[in-house]
Amino acid sequence: MRYLEQEGEGGGDVRLPSLPGRKEGLPRILSEGEVDRLFQACEGDGPLDLRDRALFGTAYGCGLRAGELCGLRIGDVDFSARVLRAFGKGEKERAIPFLGEVSEKVALYLQKGRPLLLKVPGDFLFLTRSGNPMKREDIWRTLRKRGAKAGIPAARLHPHVLRHSFATHLLRRGMDQRSLQELLGHSSIATTEKYLHFDLELRDVYDKAHPRA
Repeated sequence: MRYLEQEGEGGGDVRLPSLPGRKEGLPRILSEGEVDRLFQACEGDGPLDLRDRALFGTAYGCGLRAGELCGLRIGDVDFSARVLRAFGKGEKERAIPFLGEVSEKVALYLQKGRPLLLKVPGDFLFLTRSGNPMKREDIWRTLRKRGAKAGIPAARLHPHVLRHSFATHLLRRGMDQRSLQELLGHSSIATTEKYLHFDLELRDVYDKAHPRA
């Protein structure tokens, strides 16, 4: 977990399960089916439903850190250029493709959800029920609430679980590590390579343990 903590991606007090023979734990990820269930748990037309679909969509579709999600402002989303600007560690800016369902979810939230949450003028994108900018603990609380509805144990969730899932799923679908490094905002390719190493090790454990593998 040390490399994740250095990248601002540690799960805080969340302990990760260890693989046999390892001292380090794997970054927790959700399967694609579990991600779908998490979105289904946000079904509804209420402002918080719209917000949570947009929030999870941005986290999973753009691979943002929790702090980057909290810091997003309306002006960071460019619908015409289909680009989202994120500011990572050290205020380093990066541009991330903002396409398809992610763009649609955020547009719907801005149109019908955020105006009902806004209490005082401000431009932070994601707001709490009381109209304040979301903080990391708000994201964590929201994940646990929606995860419980989706049947995903809280022990398998943390503020960066969708970011880790984004990275792992893209690698499995063939994205090269250098492109993924740029999307994630990693300063070193070695950090990005950890996802590949962890994924390969997890598959190896599965192959050895599963009776029908």
